[in-house]
Amino acid sequence: MTELTLVQAVNRALFDAMRSDPDVLLLGEDVGVNGGVFRATDGLLKEFGAERVIDTPLSETGIVGAAVGMALYGLKPVAEIQFLDFIYPAFDQIVSELAKMRYRSGGQFPCHVVVRAPYGGGIKGGLYHSQSTEAYFCHTAGLKVVVPSTPADAKGLLLSAIRDEDPVIFLEPKRLYRSATGEVPDGDPAVPLGRARVVREGTDVSLIAYGAMIPPTLEAAATLGTEGVSAEVLDLRTLVPLDEKSVVASVEKTGRAVAVHEAARFCGFGAEIAALLAEKAFYSLKAPIGRVTGYDTPFPYALEQLYLPDAPRIAAAARAAMTAG
Repeated sequence: MTELTLVQAVNRALFDAMRSDPDVLLLGEDVGVNGGVFRATDGLLKEFGAERVIDTPLSETGIVGAAVGMALYGLKPVAEIQFLDFIYPAFDQIVSELAKMRYRSGGQFPCHVVVRAPYGGGIKGGLYHSQSTEAYFCHTAGLKVVVPSTPADAKGLLLSAIRDEDPVIFLEPKRLYRSATGEVPDGDPAVPLGRARVVREGTDVSLIAYGAMIPPTLEAAATLGTEGVSAEVLDLRTLVPLDEKSVVASVEKTGRAVAVHEAARFCGFGAEIAALLAEKAFYSLKAPIGRVTGYDTPFPYALEQLYLPDAPRIAAAARAAMTAG
């Protein structure tokens, strides 16, 4: 075991993947000489050279388009987008080419690509560096969407994503890059995609979250514990494919659910969680399903901490679930 920050765990996963498979390469803006805007790719250029760690022009559509072409020739590119907010010039390449290639080729070309992007608020980045728009990609058939919350999961899930035959959108919570630390197994601790993790056991209410929302959700659960409410915290880890079985099992046990994410509320991923539970756990529910989310506005700079869900808001939603029904 090694104590790492989340960004160090991402860096370690990239090193391990590139050392073990010569077909894995990295491309993106400033990923080589500068080691990435958050230093997630620091040191990779020195070890693997410019043919495998490629500094690209400032063109997101070019980055992803080139990655698609590389994958069609059997390589395994990891494309970095500096911020999720900047991914939209590449949106057509992602949803029209990357996500469709395996289907349209009858399985002949799996398009083995990982698109990494830091997402979310919490660093005073303003409206162009703080968005959480994972739902766009969850809606696109053919893509897998992964969001780690701990260093161990960042390394293990990224290794699994790089080895997966389907294209993966790998979203890294930048507010946790250096604030989240933890022990990371040495060697090859791949974490399977599509499996949620119970972070905290509970019997009264299920708090369902992912990524940067796991720390405030755990804080809320601890506060609720002092009030006699046993809150279970479920970290989804993979949004697509969603571990429906674990979500339903948790709510069948507790009878109450609160979904938490920092993306806007309308059509956010919490709506999918609510629909799933209404369809598959309806008779276990003792209260309406709650959602604690960002707001349906552009991401604010000065009011960032009001926009982002925090432990008091999450705890209040759980209390409302406890008193309803």
